[in-house]
Amino acid sequence: MNQHTQNMTHWSERVDLAAAFRWTARLNMHEAVANHFSFAINDEGTKFLMNPNQMHFSRIKASDMIVVDANDPETLSGPNAPDPTAWGLHGGIHRHVPHARCAMHVHSVFATVLAALKDSRLPPIDQNCCTFFNRYVIDEGYGGLAFEEEGERCASLFTDPKKRVMIMGNHGVLIIGETVAETFNRMFYFERAVETYIRALQTGQELRVLSDDIAEKTAQELESYPEQDLRHLAELKAILDEKKSNYAT
Repeated sequence: MNQHTQNMTHWSERVDLAAAFRWTARLNMHEAVANHFSFAINDEGTKFLMNPNQMHFSRIKASDMIVVDANDPETLSGPNAPDPTAWGLHGGIHRHVPHARCAMHVHSVFATVLAALKDSRLPPIDQNCCTFFNRYVIDEGYGGLAFEEEGERCASLFTDPKKRVMIMGNHGVLIIGETVAETFNRMFYFERAVETYIRALQTGQELRVLSDDIAEKTAQELESYPEQDLRHLAELKAILDEKKSNYAT
């Protein structure tokens, strides 16, 4: 690190976010220069780190993260202004959802397919799908680009702390969590779960849906499984390091 990066605050979170951006691009879960991840850096959640406006995920470095103030509309007129829809959506989430220290929003292919279905529920047809049993909300009220009003409306749907995935009808998916590792891991597995479901639907055959009791039991077992999210992100950073990636600069 040079002196500039060493003087930046919340460096470890910046590095984790940068790794998450890089790996999201590798998984083709990004969308051109759109979509956003954020991480709250004050107790109130009103200030947060976020990717720069319209920078490709595959190039984002730890030092590129901007600091956004959800309570200061002037943020949108500064030289490093965030995307207005990112400020609206993530600002609303961080202001009103205390357990959403981290928020990741993507238009990944399979999650967006699910969000386009009239019935956007995810039935427990495999272990990954069970992870999310009774642990998501479905937004049925898409109202256009996620400027401030839309961000506030979306935040109001996260009333149950157990539900940390929002299937954004006609839009995409929004994942929240306490840490970057937890949130990224949840986003990864949600996309995998939905891919399994969509591909199963494509066979045209009847689905083998697990009982609610088994689905809930499995979800609880996965929630208590030790440190998978931390190890997952640590391994991804190790791979990036081996490839001499500059994400952590």
